Amino acid sequence: MSSRVYRVVQWTTGNVGQRSVIAAVANPELEIVGCYAWGADKVGRDVGELCGLDPIGVLATNDIDALLGLNPDCVIYNPKWPNVDHMVRILEAGINITATAGFITGHALGADRQRIVDACNHGNSSIFGSGMNPGMANLLGIVSAGVCDRIDSIRMLESVDSTGYDSGDTEKSVGYGLLPDDPNLSSMTKQGTAVFGDAVHLMGQALGVE
Repeated sequence: MSSRVYRVVQWTTGNVGQRSVIAAVANPELEIVGCYAWGADKVGRDVGELCGLDPIGVLATNDIDALLGLNPDCVIYNPKWPNVDHMVRILEAGINITATAGFITGHALGADRQRIVDACNHGNSSIFGSGMNPGMANLLGIVSAGVCDRIDSIRMLESVDSTGYDSGDTEKSVGYGLLPDDPNLSSMTKQGTAVFGDAVHLMGQALGVE
């Protein structure tokens, strides 16, 4: 175990963010020093209480300048969708990002990906995107491919009972509840699944396939 304690800022406390806070509080190598609140109703509230824990003495805020001024080692970035303007500000300030917000390689962001790369170069910072799927599931696929002498194709299927999934907004954002002929369905589905294209791009890079 490292003797260093890394100072982190939690970015949002939604479904994933709450679990990040719980894990960070339990990790002796991490200290939560700040938290960005997306919703106005969370501003000024203790981060621990927002996440079902005892108070930790850190209040959520929507003041980005104040959070950057804390000079944390890393931002744990967990919004539902990435805000590239926010990410660029964080990275240019020399603060690393670990993200689950629809970011694996940034391939799906188009021209905004270069903005993130430039921000990393400017701030001498880094960004790491992960999650279960995309993320961990793709790593398992790559590792499994390593024991094969020939690869014709790789297929991955995620099947989950979402009855108890604690984020109705996430399901609505990709079209759940809409009629099949809803004019917004196509664009919503494209945005909501773009990160899976990132995952394919990542696996292609790892396997040397364009």
